[in-house]
Amino acid sequence: MTSLIPSRGRHVAVIGLGAAGLVAARELRREGHTVIAFEREKHVGGLWMYTDRVELDSLSVDPDRTVVHSSVYESLRTNLPRECMGYSDFPFVTRSDDGDPRRYPDHREVLKYLQDFAKEFKIDEMVRFETEVLCVEPTEKDSRRWRVQFKSSSGVSGEETFDAVVVCNGHYTEPRIAHIPGIDSWPGKQFHSHNYRIPDQFKDQVVIVIGGQASGNDISSDIASMAKEVHISAKGVTSESYSGYNNLRLHPPIYRAREDGSVVFKNGKVVFADAIVHCTGYKYHFPFLKTNGYVTVEDNRVGPLYKHVFPPALAPGISFIGLPFMGLQFFMFEIQSKWVASVLSGRAKLPSEGKMMEEAIAFYAKLEDLGIPKRYTHFLTDPQGNPMLGTFKPEDEVVISQSDYFNWIAEQCGCASIEPWRERLYNVAIKKVFFGGDSYRDRWDADQLIEEVYREFAKLKSNQDCSS
Repeated sequence: MTSLIPSRGRHVAVIGLGAAGLVAARELRREGHTVIAFEREKHVGGLWMYTDRVELDSLSVDPDRTVVHSSVYESLRTNLPRECMGYSDFPFVTRSDDGDPRRYPDHREVLKYLQDFAKEFKIDEMVRFETEVLCVEPTEKDSRRWRVQFKSSSGVSGEETFDAVVVCNGHYTEPRIAHIPGIDSWPGKQFHSHNYRIPDQFKDQVVIVIGGQASGNDISSDIASMAKEVHISAKGVTSESYSGYNNLRLHPPIYRAREDGSVVFKNGKVVFADAIVHCTGYKYHFPFLKTNGYVTVEDNRVGPLYKHVFPPALAPGISFIGLPFMGLQFFMFEIQSKWVASVLSGRAKLPSEGKMMEEAIAFYAKLEDLGIPKRYTHFLTDPQGNPMLGTFKPEDEVVISQSDYFNWIAEQCGCASIEPWRERLYNVAIKKVFFGGDSYRDRWDADQLIEEVYREFAKLKSNQDCSS
């Protein structure tokens, strides 16, 4: 392998200051780079910054709409325990003030954690707040450098040249909508979960929620507190009952919608509904990125990418942090950022462009051989027992196992990989997400494991005190 850049600090732009951008900015500066981070909002936090504002287009399909970038609903809580969510050297522990002390805290607690992280590591010094990036493209004089055009909220425009750009803009703003035959003539209202905040507007209505993953289950339960009936439409449904709610029923996917207001499910059941809520996920979207068609998004596959991070022909000048979904997100952001920072400094080396492309193509071919749709390209977790992907043979784990991915990156940049306790805690918690029922957040039966976690936190704090 050969280094693509000399060993020195670079001038780097970071786009977005959510959980990915915050730790990317920190790791880049730790590696000796100068960093300017662009954040369109007034504060750090990205996804976790709640607002009660929603888009006027409730499905968010109008390209000319005024975009609201938050997708957080008022009742949202984490779907993993706080102990395994934090960055490696900044544990997400219960604070002594008036925060949310629960093991699965609400979105406000996560935002406060991110704000504390930004304060601890002086991230604000690197940030241009209320500044939207309009265009990122290679410069005319040197294709290895990047021109970034931006505009502030006050209307002031500008541009700056960087050695590299790290894209951390998240992927929870551009909704995916379910295809429903006959929906154009169906008279009810439609929403995407991106525009859901509170259940009041569904009082005494019959509501269909499409999607049986975390947000679908949360929002269904939330709406059930106000609605007459709630019907969840999801793949793999084998029973109509739903624990804890007399007015909530499960159904297979929708077959079609009709002009008379009825919705027919694939098992033949018919429901007359007032509203449909699409909890159907989001699209990767990079409207500012101009690569002459090299980087594309096809059925939610961002490619071509080497290890979900580097486009081979543009590496290391452009990189993406946080594309893989599911898994231990904050830890993934951190270890990907360490890798990018070390590659940019020359301390870690990338293969040649041809080798990176060869590996990317081989990875895509493996997914195709396994029958995994393109939209799951960036799915990063252990597939065994996960209803999102069905049944896989043990040897297939290497395709998308997060622990293998973390270990590989750690080897590249000489950093510590995932801690055994964090991986064990995640493995316990993820089963609760899919099989723990509606109240899994408030039931915990692995206290011995949690005790082990806090012993590790105590060791970490002791080591930090000794080194300060």
